[in-house]
Amino acid sequence: MRTFELSGRKIGPDDPPFVIAEIGINHEGDMAKAKRMVDDAKDAGCECAKFQSHVVDDEMIPNDVVPGNAKESIWRIMERCSFDEAQERELKAYVESKGLIYLCTPFSRAAAVRLENMGVTGYKIGSGECNNTPLISHIASYGKPVILSTGMNDVNSVTPAVAVLRAAKVPFALLHCTSMYPTPYEKVRLGGITVLKEAFPDALVGLSDHSLGNYTCFGAVALGASILEKHFTSDKTWPGPDVPISIDPTELRELVQGSKAIWQATGASKEILAEEAPTIAFAYASVVTIKDVAAGEPLSMENVWVKRPGTGEIRAADFEKVLGKRAGRALPKNAQLSWKDVA
Repeated sequence: MRTFELSGRKIGPDDPPFVIAEIGINHEGDMAKAKRMVDDAKDAGCECAKFQSHVVDDEMIPNDVVPGNAKESIWRIMERCSFDEAQERELKAYVESKGLIYLCTPFSRAAAVRLENMGVTGYKIGSGECNNTPLISHIASYGKPVILSTGMNDVNSVTPAVAVLRAAKVPFALLHCTSMYPTPYEKVRLGGITVLKEAFPDALVGLSDHSLGNYTCFGAVALGASILEKHFTSDKTWPGPDVPISIDPTELRELVQGSKAIWQATGASKEILAEEAPTIAFAYASVVTIKDVAAGEPLSMENVWVKRPGTGEIRAADFEKVLGKRAGRALPKNAQLSWKDVA
């Protein structure tokens, strides 16, 4: 189950990294902004645009808690930024009309019900809900693939969520994540990807990243990440708590292209390729004479050595096998030796 599909797109170790443009609430409740970010994600070559579904009164009680990356309460932010069901349906239709995969994170049971009624292809669950097993169980009951971020959790606290997903027999992915905005590079801890792979061998793994730029995502691909999630905005001058840690269209294009290139380069074999033959022909060295050699003359460091090209029969690696033997015939200077020349 370490591979699955979203809208026909195969996701797994044998497929290019699946890049998620996390638009989230960067639209600040403005549909025109949301659609522009979809357009820009499409133009950047991204396959997936992801949003957040907030049914505020089912998600939280009224509160004055201010997130570390904001200046107003989470209640006020979500009241301002949330779309209603009609708007979310409009946005899903728009995303899919552009040929992109629509994903959306439900932050409550009511939001999950809404998304299921909308016919989403799978679910992304945020780090804050990683240990919310009642909500995870509800979402898993739909039988669709689940991508679960694991910020603010360790292996022990992720384990119950994985048990719920396994019991529901849904394919799932675990995204390593550090819930700091932005995340300093020394706190990203890419080794967490390897930890998740080893602790949950039936899980697809990836990175939900809050550091600046794309460096850590590129490193994650080399460690086996099949899914990469980054906050995305069309314009870094727009307001919004997640905009300062978001990548822009140029960076998103670089992420899509760069992650695919690194994935293509991660083959684990070490062998000589047939395609290297033209380079071998000039780059290898062959055993050659460095002066005229008479027939029967001993071959020594004084009259033979190794020089390019590598087109001779006796390569440099076999030089020691030639020393002490005798020339089978007279040889001119700079002649490539063959075994029939060695008596």
